[in-house]
Amino acid sequence: MGANPASDRDTWLNPLSEGERGPDAKGMYVWVLLATGGVWDIAHGRSHPLWLAWTAVGLTTALYIVTIRLAFADNHRARRLWLPLLAVVVLPSAAAFGDNWLYLLLVLAVALGVTVRNRTMPFLLFVLCASAAAIAWWRGAGLAAVLTLDWGIFCSGLIPAMIIRLWEAIRELQRTRQELAEAAVTEERLRFSRDLHDLLGHTLSVIVVKAEAVRRLIPRDTEAAAGQAADIERIGREALTEVRAAVTGYRGRGLAAELDSARTALADAGIALTIRTPSLDLPPETDALLGWAVREGVTNVIRHSGATRCEIELDEGMVLRVTDDGGGLPGRNDQTRPRGQGNGLTGLRERVRAAGGRLSTDSPPSGGFRLQVSLNA
Repeated sequence: MGANPASDRDTWLNPLSEGERGPDAKGMYVWVLLATGGVWDIAHGRSHPLWLAWTAVGLTTALYIVTIRLAFADNHRARRLWLPLLAVVVLPSAAAFGDNWLYLLLVLAVALGVTVRNRTMPFLLFVLCASAAAIAWWRGAGLAAVLTLDWGIFCSGLIPAMIIRLWEAIRELQRTRQELAEAAVTEERLRFSRDLHDLLGHTLSVIVVKAEAVRRLIPRDTEAAAGQAADIERIGREALTEVRAAVTGYRGRGLAAELDSARTALADAGIALTIRTPSLDLPPETDALLGWAVREGVTNVIRHSGATRCEIELDEGMVLRVTDDGGGLPGRNDQTRPRGQGNGLTGLRERVRAAGGRLSTDSPPSGGFRLQVSLNA
C-alpha cells in the first residue's frame, strides 16, 4: 500500500506533537564530517608536520562532539569551557594549514550556533566571520573565496541557532497551552461548584422554609398546608431544571425571575420585601449576574439574618443593594458562620470581579446587613 501524503504531512516533524522532541545532540554530530577537509589534505601530502595535522584533526573532532553533547546537557560548561577550547584548536589549525582546513571554521560555527543561546551569539558569529576572512586572505584566497567562506560560516552558525530558538519557543507554547488547558478545567470546576452552590443553596433554603410552614399549618389549615406542599414540589422540579441548565453551562435565570422568586421566598419566611428597580434593558451577562446577586442576597437574608424587612434596590448606575434589618455583620450576632464570609458570597465575589465589578458588605447606620454589587467599578 502506498503512503498517504496528507498523513505524512500530519505526522512528520509536527512541532506540536507530544512525541516530537526537536533538535538534539545526535542530529548535530553529522557536521563533524566537515573536518574531513583536513584529512583530505593530509592524505594528499599537503599538511606537514603529519603528527601536528593528525593531532589537530583528532582534537577538533573530539572537542566538537563533547561541545555539542554538553550544549544540550550542560550548556554552561559547553559555553564556558569546551567551545573556547574548540576555537583555540580550530583557528590556529586553519591559519597554519590553509586550503581545505578552512572547513574546520564551519565546524566551529555550527558549535557556536548550537551552544551560545544569548544575545552575544550574533557578535561572536561576526567575530568568527571576520577572523575567517583574515585567515583566508592571509592564506592567499581571493575576494570571491573569502566571501563564500564567510557566507558559509554565517549560515552554519545562524541556521542551527534559529532552529534551536524556534523549538524553544514551540516548547514554551506547548507548556503554555497545557497550563491554559489545566486552568480552563480548574475554572470550569469552580464555575460548576459556584453554580451548584448558588442554585441548590437558595432552593433548599426555600424548601426548608416551606416545609416549616407545612408543619405549622397541618394542625389548623390542611388546605393551606397542601398548597405549601405543592409549592415544595414545584420548587423541587424547578431546581432539577436549573441544575440541568447549570450542567450545560447556563449561568442564571436573570434579574426579573430572581425578583419574582425573592417575593415568594421572603413572603413565606415572613419577611416584608420592598423592591426599587428602574426599567432597564440589560445585556444578558449583566442580567444573569444581577440575578445571581439577588439570589445570594435573599438566601443570606432567609438563612442568617433574623430580619423582618428586606429591601432590594437597583439604580441606573448598575449598583444593586440588598439590605435587611437583621443581625448585621460579625460581632453583632452570635451565628456560627459570620455573614459575608460564606461560600456563596465568595463565589458571587469571584463572578462580580470577573465582570469588572465590585462586591461589598457592610452594616447601614440604621443597623442590619447590606450587600452591594457595583458593576460600574
